[in-house]
Order: sequence, then structure tokens, then C-alpha cells
Amino acid sequence: MQADAKPIRMEVFVQEQNVPADLEMDDMDAACLHAVAYDAAGRPLGTGRLLPDGHIGRMAVLRTARGSGVGGAILKGLMAKARERGDRQVVLSAQTHAAEFYLAHGFAMAGEVFEEAGIPHIEMHYEF
Repeated sequence: MQADAKPIRMEVFVQEQNVPADLEMDDMDAACLHAVAYDAAGRPLGTGRLLPDGHIGRMAVLRTARGSGVGGAILKGLMAKARERGDRQVVLSAQTHAAEFYLAHGFAMAGEVFEEAGIPHIEMHYEF
């Protein structure tokens, strides 16, 4: 699954958003639970990861699949895994343009907007 996640992340973050590749692919990948959504033909459409500390990150959906519910399905799947393993909350750093997406899934904003990889983000939490 991690192998299917990498091309999605490279396309969305590195190519579309100009995030440096060395920032996008990090040492935490090996310790994470990765989720990948596939279309009916088996092509990967979106991905996200759950870190050991309860953070969700690297949520990315290919442009052609955005707005189709793929991101929501990935997010719900990662949240379910966090809850199954006993996490009491999940935390993520949302790009500010995506904050409404996370609010619609029950997350709450926390703190001030900050910049990461040249992109404005806001921390968001979900309590189980």
C-alpha cells in the first residue's frame, strides 16, 4: 500500500503544490499505517497515513478524483483505525484551504495558522 501512496503524494504535493520531495517523503513512513483508495480498475486515487502518535497526515487525492468522496472515505478509515487501537483523539495539520473538509468530518480548529513547506496550515483535532 505504501508503494501505491508514493506516486499520489508526489503528484499532489511535489508537482501540484511545489513541496520539496525531501520534505514530502520522510522517515516516518515506515512507522505509519497507510490508507489508499482505489477505483474499480484498481488504480490508486488517494491516500493518507496514521502516525503512531495519533496524527493523520499526507492526505492527498488525485485531481481527477476530488469531490467524489474518496478523501472522506480515507479519513474515516484512518480515524476508525486510530479508535480501534485505543487513541483518544486524532490530530492533523490541515492546509487552510482544506479546513472546511475536516470541519465537515467533526474536527475542530486549534491554534493559529502557521506555514509548513510554504503552505498555510491550521492544527485540527477530533476527540473520540
